[in-house]
Amino acid sequence: MGMERKVLIIDGMTCINCQNKIEQELKNTAGISKVQVSYSKGQAEIEFNPEIVTLNRIAAIIEKLDYTVIDKKQADSLKWVRRIGILAVIILLYYLLQHFGILNLLVPSMLADSQMSYGMLFIVGLLTSVHCIAMCGGIHLSQCIPSRNAENTSSSRINVIMPSVLYNAGRVVSYTAVGFVLGGAGMILTGGSGSGMPLLLQGILKITAGLFMMIMGINMLGIFPALRKLQIRFPRKSVIKINQKKRTEKRPFVVGLLNGLMPCGPMQSMQIIALGSGNPISGALAMLMFSLGTVPLMLGLGSLVSALGKKYTKLVMQTGAILVVVLGLAMLSQGAGLAGIRLDRISQVSDGAKELDTAVIAQSGNIQYVESNLDFGTYPEITVYTGIPVKWTINVPEEVINGCNYKMIVKTYGITHEFTPGKNVIEFTPGEPGTVQYTCWMGMIYGEINVVDKQGE
Repeated sequence: MGMERKVLIIDGMTCINCQNKIEQELKNTAGISKVQVSYSKGQAEIEFNPEIVTLNRIAAIIEKLDYTVIDKKQADSLKWVRRIGILAVIILLYYLLQHFGILNLLVPSMLADSQMSYGMLFIVGLLTSVHCIAMCGGIHLSQCIPSRNAENTSSSRINVIMPSVLYNAGRVVSYTAVGFVLGGAGMILTGGSGSGMPLLLQGILKITAGLFMMIMGINMLGIFPALRKLQIRFPRKSVIKINQKKRTEKRPFVVGLLNGLMPCGPMQSMQIIALGSGNPISGALAMLMFSLGTVPLMLGLGSLVSALGKKYTKLVMQTGAILVVVLGLAMLSQGAGLAGIRLDRISQVSDGAKELDTAVIAQSGNIQYVESNLDFGTYPEITVYTGIPVKWTINVPEEVINGCNYKMIVKTYGITHEFTPGKNVIEFTPGEPGTVQYTCWMGMIYGEINVVDKQGE
């Protein structure tokens, strides 16, 4: 009997590393003469000798790697139902998290000055660490196995733990170093000031990062295979060399360091944010927080896999992917706000009953006064009159200030104001009639200044 060629549809590939993992395993299987796995197409083209290895055996090898070989007709019939259901969950979850201000809580106030949400980056790392287990778990475990043969003594127990600790320490150091370099590159792009990128450029980068996060999450879910082509790819030869070095290297810390050089969807999204910081320290801290988020599950890898099993591990990965898409939407919203782009009202934390404060013109006619209150998840909407200087007093209770709403930016009038407890006074002169939108420094909270002619009073 001669050689046969088959194309297998593979479900569960989430990045280019999945492709390499499956391809390498099949190439090492007796009876398979040629194999080409495509992450972007979600398939494997295989040439094999059926007298040596059967198609069922090949499918079993793929499924042992935690991927699924599916029938094309079955895939076509289920894909739209699955797509609609997952998209509905993403939209509902995003709306609820925004509406109740939960996304804002991911931003620690003491870190807000560095102009990015470190809390969000840690959460992204935590959510995508299931992806890290799927992609790097084998390498991680291979670094720990040698020590598990030691005797059950206090010293040997430390030897069991140390390889995993060293491996993850290497990853954290590598990621942080990459963040430092990218933050330095961002500083060069901003003229070496180190004060961060201009709001417009920062907004564009956050939009880009948000899109990458959404694409990465959607690819983890596997609902739109065409998006798999939209991925930053390292040169194939470089990836092969790094993978070869990782397989032969026996020092866990060095293997962890090499992981920071591998192409990875979650990491690439965070690297864009590190670049956007325009500061090497901020870039390093951004990547540090992301990498620390990936550590807890990686350290507990063995117990997690045994406790959850294959079925529930996949469910956890899908849940994490949905949340990553939601956080990507939030980052997209932030970037749009910073870039001055108005997204739909769904991105605004509001109950639709925002109080409208209208200015009062002094008897002299040369100044107008308006007073508002700052709330936790909303900015006030005011109405002022064109051409008359405004003295705007905003009453700020100490308990409502958080890492998102503490800094207000009105780009049209060149205003950047950091709130302090008590009365905050902002002065400006309205221009032409119209609506001026302003946001928090993250672009997550919106407000409006309605400018009208005095005659329309």
